[in-house]
Amino acid sequence: MRRKNIALTASAGIAAGALGLTSLALPAGAQDPNLPRTTPEGLVSSVLDAEAPAMAGTVTVDNDLGLPALPGTGDSGEFLSAGEQSLRVWSDGQRAHRMSVQKDNGEITVVDDGDTVWKWDSSERTVVEHPDVRQRAEAEGSGADPAELSRHIVGKLRDSSSVTVDGTTSVAGRDAYELVLTPKPGERTKLREVRIAVDAEHRIPLRVEVEANGSAEPALRAGFSRIDFGSQDPGLFRFTPPDDARVRTEDPHGDAERHGRAQQDAEGPEPRTTGEGWDTVVTARIPAEAVRGAQEDSRGGKSERNLRAVLERSGDPVNGSWGHGWAVDTSVGSAVITSDGRVVTGAVPRQVLIEALKEA
Repeated sequence: MRRKNIALTASAGIAAGALGLTSLALPAGAQDPNLPRTTPEGLVSSVLDAEAPAMAGTVTVDNDLGLPALPGTGDSGEFLSAGEQSLRVWSDGQRAHRMSVQKDNGEITVVDDGDTVWKWDSSERTVVEHPDVRQRAEAEGSGADPAELSRHIVGKLRDSSSVTVDGTTSVAGRDAYELVLTPKPGERTKLREVRIAVDAEHRIPLRVEVEANGSAEPALRAGFSRIDFGSQDPGLFRFTPPDDARVRTEDPHGDAERHGRAQQDAEGPEPRTTGEGWDTVVTARIPAEAVRGAQEDSRGGKSERNLRAVLERSGDPVNGSWGHGWAVDTSVGSAVITSDGRVVTGAVPRQVLIEALKEA
């Protein structure tokens, strides 16, 4: 059964696990295995059709995206912070997943048992329960488990890409094909290519590298340093809050739903996309008060958790007929946040975002 998309706070562990279906270091020995020839179209089709088997692995993520630490990033900041970090992932090959990452003073564990997602922070002794995940997932759309997310990425980019098979490689002791997606001429993007090492047997991604124009090193590397396929202990996918834990349950239908409607009324329409493929731009809104002025801390300085303070420190002031705001540029993309709370982002040059603001 294919998984569906769920809220970020409930799925951060699964998303990090999806990045885990990818290795950074090649083991000593054969790095160019002799595999049967395959066409780019055949390899893409097999990735899109693959079902991720039961597995356990250790994942290394090396994030050099250059993104500033913005307040309100939630769980994603814990799992995809800048620099190199390792995490462990498990899957039963059907509905259940588990992920854990070490922190300086403890561990964060996310368990998806197929119906409920649990997030356990051992340092804070807190548990957040997200019930009815499957029901909400089926109502909300696109896939969120590792195999489904990988299929989604390849499916979205293949029509706007030149797709090739660049030989073979070895990742975490597994033979793999190198699938390369390169933007077609006319695609306005900062990205040069995405390289995906595809397991020759199971046809799931074992390594992902995102490469940007003008840089010799990948902006993002994610992959297995170790992976073992096979049945996993069912107990890994069951979670019982410790007796001394503070437990909070997210309500997907009650207060959260009412708050969501009120927030949407206050902030405007849901995020929308323009363009396709590599130069897709996402336009959204955040509360205008978040960018109206930097709050002062107890010592009279600008709060590091205030969005306005972060933008003034990390962004460039920009203005035009659309208003004024701040632009943040990285090697792989750009974002413009306006003083009235509009946000446009994409893996594109800044000018593409300015054009989107003019048309909004």
